[in-house]
Amino acid sequence: MPRAALLSIHARVEGTRPSTWEDPSLVQVWGPRFSVFVVPARDHAIFTLGRHPDDARGRRKAEDLAAWMHGFLRGRRMTDRELGAGLRVGNWMRYATTTGTFLIRWEGARAPVVWTVPRPDIAPLEARRELARRYLHVYGPTTPQAFAKWAGVGTVDARVAFDSLSGSLLSVRTPIGEARILARDEAALRESPRPAAAARLLPSGDAFYLLQGADRELLVPDAQRRAELWTSRVWPGAVLVSGEIAGTWRRAQAKLSIKAWRRLSRTERDAVEAEAQSLPLPGVEGQIAVGWDN
Repeated sequence: MPRAALLSIHARVEGTRPSTWEDPSLVQVWGPRFSVFVVPARDHAIFTLGRHPDDARGRRKAEDLAAWMHGFLRGRRMTDRELGAGLRVGNWMRYATTTGTFLIRWEGARAPVVWTVPRPDIAPLEARRELARRYLHVYGPTTPQAFAKWAGVGTVDARVAFDSLSGSLLSVRTPIGEARILARDEAALRESPRPAAAARLLPSGDAFYLLQGADRELLVPDAQRRAELWTSRVWPGAVLVSGEIAGTWRRAQAKLSIKAWRRLSRTERDAVEAEAQSLPLPGVEGQIAVGWDN
């Protein structure tokens, strides 16, 4: 989501500012699983049209809904609540996002604003191929089943996308079973890891731990800790210390509370607190007050 995307960028890019998520090079869409995603403007078709249904019934539903919304909007911008009330469709309107003809803007507090854009000049299968390629690069080693879960597409559609990339994939064995990677990523995966940052505060839903099923066991072996990180409600953020998840965090305005999973050294605590002070939080003035729960 927009504010979470800002912190994900901050964790990876120096010089991130509170307004970075508003840069014209970025747009917002209802992306995988119909959640709000901040994506490169030039790639919005990949994260929307890439999930367009392959079956005739699913496509007709998305196309008919999109046409209805276009006719109602007539070039105007309005909140999704106004649009949903006018069409009496509610959250069903999100299915139209797979046509690639809608963008949104959501700041996290008020209702998202919706407007139309021209249909992207790319076929849905090619968009899905590229979406699968991006997923393999970020989450690999992985499987078509995991991709289907992440993207919110059918398992058959996910398998077709992976099969279409078969010439550029490698099969690998992992501690949790067989999986695939992009062949061009093999060298990078074999390299020794570079030194990790002393501390990073990853927001809820960050790609580092946006995992399902057994993949979670690989990242966090302890079942109790997994339950604390991947809750049944809103996930907390993850505290990274030297590249390993060492706890969770939540924030309420300028107060940030951290639950450490192990005893952190004074140096490690200082690094986490310094990272907290550097967070580019819009609307938050003064220093962040860090509280520890361990």
